[in-house]
Amino acid sequence: MTEPDAPAAGPVPVTPRREAAAHDEILERIDDLTRVVARQAATIERLADDAKARAQRERQGADLTLVTELFALLGDTVACASTAESAREREAFDAVAGRIERLLVGRGGIVVAPCTGAAFDSLTMEAADVVRTDNPDEDRTVDSLVQPGLSIPGRSIRPARVVVRQHRKPKE
Repeated sequence: MTEPDAPAAGPVPVTPRREAAAHDEILERIDDLTRVVARQAATIERLADDAKARAQRERQGADLTLVTELFALLGDTVACASTAESAREREAFDAVAGRIERLLVGRGGIVVAPCTGAAFDSLTMEAADVVRTDNPDEDRTVDSLVQPGLSIPGRSIRPARVVVRQHRKPKE
């Protein structure tokens, strides 16, 4: 009996047809991997966006009541500090007010307390009164703060009440 033809030892000869087929197969695999990576990147981006949106909703929704209550408590504490009968009481109320403000900021609240000379911003401020100024550079700037306001990212909860300067030409 004769033995069947044994496979030839050594490398398989590369023909142009085999080379083209191998090249096409590699390109197809690269395309498949590119699609998989693109889908994974889109999924990761969507999950990150969902997490950011959820965190923003939680900050604005769940803590809004707490932030509003802390802001009211801060106002009461500042009022107590301003009417304290002794320096010791005033210091104690100021310390409590500082702690309340830190809590408020930690929960996403922003105390709006514009300083004198700041530009009037109708989105975060309300004009409680208007005073005349002869200086045109001071037009629509804050003269004094009547009551601080409260904001959370992207939203004004209570505008700061301020006295606004308005330029008027002096009467001749």
